Amino acid sequence: MTTAIGATYPCLQERRVVISGGANGIGAAMVAAFAAQGARVAFLDLDTTSAAALLEQLQPCAHLPVFRRCDLQDLESLSQTLAELAASLGPVEVLINNAARDDRHKLEDVTPELWDELMGVNLRHQFFASQAVLPAMQEAGRGVIVNLGSITFLKGYPDLPVYVTAKGGVVGLTRALAREWGPHGVRVNCIIPGWVLTERQQRLWLTPEADAERLRSQALKDWILPEDVARLALFLASDDSRMCTGQNFVIDGGR
Repeated sequence: MTTAIGATYPCLQERRVVISGGANGIGAAMVAAFAAQGARVAFLDLDTTSAAALLEQLQPCAHLPVFRRCDLQDLESLSQTLAELAASLGPVEVLINNAARDDRHKLEDVTPELWDELMGVNLRHQFFASQAVLPAMQEAGRGVIVNLGSITFLKGYPDLPVYVTAKGGVVGLTRALAREWGPHGVRVNCIIPGWVLTERQQRLWLTPEADAERLRSQALKDWILPEDVARLALFLASDDSRMCTGQNFVIDGGR
Protein backbone atom coordinates (compact mmCIF):
# COMPACT_ATOMS: atom_id res chain seq x y z
CA MET A 1 0.00 0.00 0.00
CA THR A 2 1.09 3.53 -0.72
CA THR A 3 0.35 6.50 1.49
CA ALA A 4 0.49 8.93 -1.46
CA ILE A 5 -2.46 11.24 -0.98
CA GLY A 6 -2.68 13.64 -3.91
CA ALA A 7 -4.33 16.79 -2.53
CA THR A 8 -3.43 18.09 0.91
CA TYR A 9 -6.20 19.33 3.21
CA PRO A 10 -4.81 21.49 6.04
CA CYS A 11 -8.25 21.40 7.69
CA LEU A 12 -7.80 17.68 8.35
CA GLN A 13 -4.74 18.17 10.54
CA GLU A 14 -5.55 17.13 14.11
CA ARG A 15 -9.08 16.17 13.10
CA ARG A 16 -10.33 13.15 15.01
CA VAL A 17 -11.35 10.37 12.64
CA VAL A 18 -12.75 6.89 13.35
CA ILE A 19 -12.77 4.27 10.60
CA SER A 20 -14.46 0.88 10.91
CA GLY A 21 -12.96 -2.11 9.12
CA GLY A 22 -9.67 -0.26 8.91
CA ALA A 23 -7.15 -3.11 8.97
CA ASN A 24 -7.48 -4.22 5.34
CA GLY A 25 -8.43 -3.12 1.86
CA ILE A 26 -10.25 0.17 1.40
CA GLY A 27 -10.33 0.78 5.15
CA ALA A 28 -6.57 0.43 5.49
CA ALA A 29 -6.06 2.85 2.59
CA MET A 30 -8.31 5.34 4.38
CA VAL A 31 -6.40 4.96 7.64
CA ALA A 32 -3.14 5.63 5.81
CA ALA A 33 -4.55 8.58 3.86
CA PHE A 34 -6.01 10.36 6.89
CA ALA A 35 -2.89 9.70 8.95
CA ALA A 36 -0.77 11.21 6.16
CA GLN A 37 -2.91 14.35 6.38
CA GLY A 38 -1.99 14.72 10.04
CA ALA A 39 -5.37 13.59 11.38
CA ARG A 40 -5.74 11.73 14.65
CA VAL A 41 -7.06 8.40 13.41
CA ALA A 42 -8.57 5.46 15.25
CA PHE A 43 -9.69 2.31 13.47
CA LEU A 44 -11.76 -0.69 14.47
CA ASP A 45 -11.38 -4.24 13.21
CA LEU A 46 -11.21 -7.89 14.26
CA ASP A 47 -8.03 -8.64 12.29
CA THR A 48 -5.28 -7.89 14.79
CA THR A 49 -2.51 -9.28 12.56
CA SER A 50 -3.28 -6.96 9.64
CA ALA A 51 -3.82 -4.08 12.03
CA ALA A 52 -0.36 -4.56 13.53
CA ALA A 53 1.22 -4.67 10.07
CA LEU A 54 -0.56 -1.46 9.09
CA LEU A 55 0.58 0.33 12.24
CA GLU A 56 4.16 -0.74 11.58
CA GLN A 57 3.95 0.72 8.10
CA LEU A 58 2.56 4.01 9.41
CA GLN A 59 5.24 4.59 12.06
CA PRO A 60 6.57 7.74 10.30
CA CYS A 61 3.20 9.55 10.54
CA ALA A 62 2.92 12.55 12.84
CA HIS A 63 0.13 10.81 14.78
CA LEU A 64 0.30 7.03 14.77
CA PRO A 65 -3.25 5.69 14.38
CA VAL A 66 -4.91 3.96 17.31
CA PHE A 67 -6.29 0.46 16.81
CA ARG A 68 -9.12 -1.09 18.79
CA ARG A 69 -10.24 -4.68 18.29
CA CYS A 70 -14.02 -4.54 18.10
CA ASP A 71 -16.77 -6.86 16.90
CA LEU A 72 -19.15 -4.45 15.17
CA GLN A 73 -22.01 -6.91 15.51
CA ASP A 74 -21.70 -6.61 19.29
CA LEU A 75 -23.45 -3.28 19.72
CA GLU A 76 -22.53 -2.96 23.39
CA SER A 77 -18.86 -3.42 22.54
CA LEU A 78 -19.16 -0.93 19.67
CA SER A 79 -20.75 1.68 21.93
CA GLN A 80 -18.15 1.17 24.66
CA THR A 81 -15.27 1.34 22.19
CA LEU A 82 -16.51 4.59 20.65
CA ALA A 83 -17.05 6.07 24.10
CA GLU A 84 -13.54 5.09 25.18
CA LEU A 85 -12.03 6.62 22.05
CA ALA A 86 -13.96 9.83 22.59
CA ALA A 87 -12.68 9.98 26.17
CA SER A 88 -9.05 9.37 25.21
CA LEU A 89 -8.78 11.19 21.86
CA GLY A 90 -11.64 13.66 22.09
CA PRO A 91 -15.09 13.69 20.44
CA VAL A 92 -15.24 12.07 17.01
CA GLU A 93 -15.33 14.66 14.22
CA VAL A 94 -15.31 12.29 11.24
CA LEU A 95 -16.85 8.81 11.21
CA ILE A 96 -16.16 6.51 8.26
CA ASN A 97 -18.57 3.56 8.28
CA ASN A 98 -16.50 1.31 6.05
CA ALA A 99 -16.71 -2.24 7.43
CA ALA A 100 -18.63 -4.74 5.31
CA ARG A 101 -18.49 -8.34 4.06
CA ASP A 102 -19.60 -9.26 0.56
CA ASP A 103 -20.03 -13.01 1.08
CA ARG A 104 -21.75 -14.69 -1.86
CA HIS A 105 -25.05 -16.42 -1.09
CA LYS A 106 -28.07 -17.77 -2.97
CA LEU A 107 -31.52 -16.37 -2.26
CA GLU A 108 -32.92 -19.84 -1.56
CA ASP A 109 -30.20 -20.52 1.02
CA VAL A 110 -30.84 -17.45 3.17
CA THR A 111 -32.08 -18.31 6.65
CA PRO A 112 -33.29 -15.79 9.24
CA GLU A 113 -29.99 -16.30 11.05
CA LEU A 114 -27.91 -15.57 7.92
CA TRP A 115 -30.10 -12.55 7.16
CA ASP A 116 -29.47 -11.12 10.62
CA GLU A 117 -25.73 -11.81 10.41
CA LEU A 118 -25.27 -10.16 7.03
CA MET A 119 -27.43 -7.18 7.94
CA GLY A 120 -25.43 -6.82 11.14
CA VAL A 121 -22.07 -6.70 9.40
CA ASN A 122 -23.19 -4.60 6.42
CA LEU A 123 -25.81 -2.13 7.70
CA ARG A 124 -26.79 -2.25 11.38
CA HIS A 125 -23.42 -1.11 12.77
CA GLN A 126 -23.45 1.93 10.46
CA PHE A 127 -26.68 3.13 12.07
CA PHE A 128 -25.59 2.57 15.65
CA ALA A 129 -22.08 3.95 15.21
CA SER A 130 -23.63 7.08 13.72
CA GLN A 131 -26.11 7.26 16.57
CA ALA A 132 -23.24 7.08 19.07
CA VAL A 133 -21.22 9.97 17.61
CA LEU A 134 -24.05 12.30 16.62
CA PRO A 135 -24.67 13.92 20.05
CA ALA A 136 -21.07 15.19 20.26
CA MET A 137 -21.26 16.41 16.67
CA GLN A 138 -24.51 18.19 17.48
CA GLU A 139 -22.90 19.86 20.48
CA ALA A 140 -19.95 20.97 18.36
CA GLY A 141 -22.21 22.19 15.57
CA ARG A 142 -20.26 20.27 12.96
CA GLY A 143 -19.26 16.78 11.93
CA VAL A 144 -18.93 14.40 9.00
CA ILE A 145 -20.19 10.86 8.49
CA VAL A 146 -19.18 8.91 5.38
CA ASN A 147 -20.97 5.63 4.73
CA LEU A 148 -19.71 3.00 2.31
CA GLY A 149 -22.25 1.65 -0.13
CA SER A 150 -21.70 -0.55 -3.17
CA ILE A 151 -22.34 -0.53 -6.88
CA THR A 152 -24.02 -3.91 -6.38
CA PHE A 153 -27.07 -2.01 -5.09
CA LEU A 154 -27.24 0.20 -8.19
CA LYS A 155 -26.79 -2.71 -10.62
CA GLY A 156 -28.63 -5.40 -8.64
CA TYR A 157 -25.94 -8.06 -8.91
CA PRO A 158 -27.00 -11.72 -8.38
CA ASP A 159 -25.64 -14.18 -5.82
CA LEU A 160 -25.61 -11.78 -2.85
CA PRO A 161 -29.20 -10.58 -2.31
CA VAL A 162 -28.89 -9.74 1.40
CA TYR A 163 -25.70 -7.76 0.79
CA VAL A 164 -27.40 -5.83 -2.03
CA THR A 165 -30.38 -5.14 0.25
CA ALA A 166 -28.11 -3.94 3.05
CA LYS A 167 -26.22 -1.61 0.72
CA GLY A 168 -29.55 -0.19 -0.44
CA GLY A 169 -30.27 0.45 3.21
CA VAL A 170 -26.97 2.34 3.53
CA VAL A 171 -28.17 4.78 0.86
CA GLY A 172 -31.46 5.26 2.73
CA LEU A 173 -29.63 5.73 6.02
CA THR A 174 -27.39 8.35 4.44
CA ARG A 175 -30.32 10.37 3.14
CA ALA A 176 -32.23 10.14 6.41
CA LEU A 177 -29.31 11.18 8.63
CA ALA A 178 -28.31 14.00 6.29
CA ARG A 179 -31.81 15.47 6.41
CA GLU A 180 -32.28 15.00 10.16
CA TRP A 181 -28.85 16.24 11.28
CA GLY A 182 -28.11 18.87 8.63
CA PRO A 183 -29.59 21.65 10.82
CA HIS A 184 -26.93 20.72 13.42
CA GLY A 185 -24.08 21.16 10.93
CA VAL A 186 -23.53 17.42 10.41
CA ARG A 187 -22.89 16.28 6.84
CA VAL A 188 -23.60 12.68 5.80
CA ASN A 189 -22.60 11.24 2.43
CA CYS A 190 -22.22 7.81 0.84
CA ILE A 191 -19.34 6.52 -1.28
CA ILE A 192 -20.41 3.87 -3.77
CA PRO A 193 -17.35 2.02 -5.11
CA GLY A 194 -17.26 -0.22 -8.13
CA TRP A 195 -14.95 -3.20 -8.22
CA VAL A 196 -11.91 -2.19 -6.17
CA LEU A 197 -8.68 -4.17 -6.45
CA THR A 198 -8.22 -5.27 -2.85
CA GLU A 199 -6.39 -8.36 -1.65
CA ARG A 200 -9.73 -9.96 -0.71
CA GLN A 201 -11.17 -9.38 -4.18
CA GLN A 202 -8.09 -10.83 -5.84
CA ARG A 203 -8.11 -13.86 -3.56
CA LEU A 204 -11.82 -14.68 -3.71
CA TRP A 205 -13.50 -13.30 -6.80
CA LEU A 206 -11.00 -12.28 -9.49
CA THR A 207 -11.03 -14.59 -12.51
CA PRO A 208 -10.00 -13.91 -16.12
CA GLU A 209 -13.67 -13.98 -17.14
CA ALA A 210 -14.77 -11.57 -14.41
CA ASP A 211 -11.90 -9.23 -15.17
CA ALA A 212 -12.77 -9.20 -18.86
CA GLU A 213 -16.38 -8.28 -18.05
CA ARG A 214 -15.19 -5.49 -15.74
CA LEU A 215 -12.87 -4.09 -18.38
CA ARG A 216 -15.61 -4.23 -21.02
CA SER A 217 -18.16 -2.41 -18.86
CA GLN A 218 -15.90 0.34 -17.47
CA ALA A 219 -15.40 3.55 -19.45
CA LEU A 220 -11.98 4.00 -17.82
CA LYS A 221 -9.84 0.97 -18.63
CA ASP A 222 -7.95 0.68 -15.36
CA TRP A 223 -8.42 -0.82 -11.92
CA ILE A 224 -9.97 1.20 -9.10
CA LEU A 225 -7.49 1.09 -6.23
CA PRO A 226 -8.26 1.39 -2.51
CA GLU A 227 -6.28 4.64 -2.53
CA ASP A 228 -8.69 6.09 -5.11
CA VAL A 229 -11.59 5.55 -2.71
CA ALA A 230 -9.54 6.96 0.17
CA ARG A 231 -8.90 10.19 -1.74
CA LEU A 232 -12.63 10.64 -2.22
CA ALA A 233 -13.16 10.09 1.51
CA LEU A 234 -10.57 12.79 2.25
CA PHE A 235 -12.49 15.27 0.12
CA LEU A 236 -15.82 14.43 1.75
CA ALA A 237 -14.29 14.77 5.23
CA SER A 238 -12.65 18.09 4.39
CA ASP A 239 -14.10 21.58 4.48
CA ASP A 240 -13.83 21.72 0.68
CA SER A 241 -17.04 19.65 0.55
CA ARG A 242 -18.83 21.78 3.14
CA MET A 243 -22.08 21.97 1.14
CA CYS A 244 -22.17 18.32 0.10
CA THR A 245 -24.60 16.17 2.08
CA GLY A 246 -27.13 13.42 1.51
CA GLN A 247 -25.37 12.45 -1.71
CA ASN A 248 -24.06 9.27 -3.32
CA PHE A 249 -20.59 9.61 -4.80
CA VAL A 250 -20.02 6.78 -7.29
CA ILE A 251 -16.44 5.79 -8.02
CA ASP A 252 -16.67 2.94 -10.53
CA GLY A 253 -14.60 3.96 -13.55
CA GLY A 254 -17.75 4.76 -15.48
CA ARG A 255 -19.17 1.28 -15.18
